[in-house]
Amino acid sequence: MDKLTNSLLVLAVGGLLFAGSATAQSNSDAGPGAVDPGHPRVNQVNRRQARQQKRIAQGIRNGSLTPGETANLERREASVQRQEQRDMAKHDGHLTKAEQQQLNRRENRISRSIYRDKHNNQ
Repeated sequence: MDKLTNSLLVLAVGGLLFAGSATAQSNSDAGPGAVDPGHPRVNQVNRRQARQQKRIAQGIRNGSLTPGETANLERREASVQRQEQRDMAKHDGHLTKAEQQQLNRRENRISRSIYRDKHNNQ
């Protein structure tokens, strides 16, 4: 397979992971990837994850991310989403301030990796 096909495959798998984690929450309609106006911390984390997914997709489209870099970033994003799901399950679909801060710290590290990966290949 060529580089573009590999990149598209990785993006598709990442998208499925992202969509699958959004539907896995059983306690409430809120969950990773879902917007619920009653849960501002969850919404903030989900908006951030969505923006980072767009940045990764852009890197695939313009060729600034390799398939390996993309797979690593998607794996890390999926891990953050699983943690969010576990945290929300403990608190009836809510995140505590400390949990939100921890998720944001992890997203900060991933964000820096996205930037580095996209700019080191040019």
